[in-house]
Amino acid sequence: MSTSTPPPVDPGVFLDDPNREPLELDIEARKGPAIFRWLTVIMEQLIAAILVALIVSVSANVIGRSLLNRSLPWADELARMLFIWLIFLGAAAAFARFEHIAVDFLVRKLQPRGAHLLYMLQNLIITVLMGIIVWGGYLVMSRSTGRTAILGVPWNLINVSLVLCAGFIAAVALWRAWQCVRLIRDPLSPAHRGGL
Repeated sequence: MSTSTPPPVDPGVFLDDPNREPLELDIEARKGPAIFRWLTVIMEQLIAAILVALIVSVSANVIGRSLLNRSLPWADELARMLFIWLIFLGAAAAFARFEHIAVDFLVRKLQPRGAHLLYMLQNLIITVLMGIIVWGGYLVMSRSTGRTAILGVPWNLINVSLVLCAGFIAAVALWRAWQCVRLIRDPLSPAHRGGL
């Protein structure tokens, strides 16, 4: 006598939020503003290049310590700078693709208009916070005149990653908030059906 187990439940049933679909950028389907799609692709290519450079830099330092008994101080400094850029570019690209961790229990329980109202509030808060980060980053950049100790790279070249990525996140959040306003006013608009 054999007992059969039921097939596993598709996780997409629990992970996909139909209320969020009109707010998503889809690079392959060309959904969302072209500038955001292109910038996301460029950021992802930069992330790949920075990751390769980071691996080479750290590996060079490990080989230098292990085989040559000599540390490469420039490799450590370069790795730190690359890691900073990697963090901010990764945060911006993940935001564009809706890949940040979120608790969406309440949004899934709401009707579409209520869910879009909550998404609009969320994106407005994100825009305000990113605006504060851009302003703070601008202040840091305007007061920073130094260079790194070993490679002599201007600190502003490192600090600009924060300002650029926060500005991109703010722009995407504003677009999403505007999409929410459109969906609240007209739930049957082309945006809701996927044709942005």
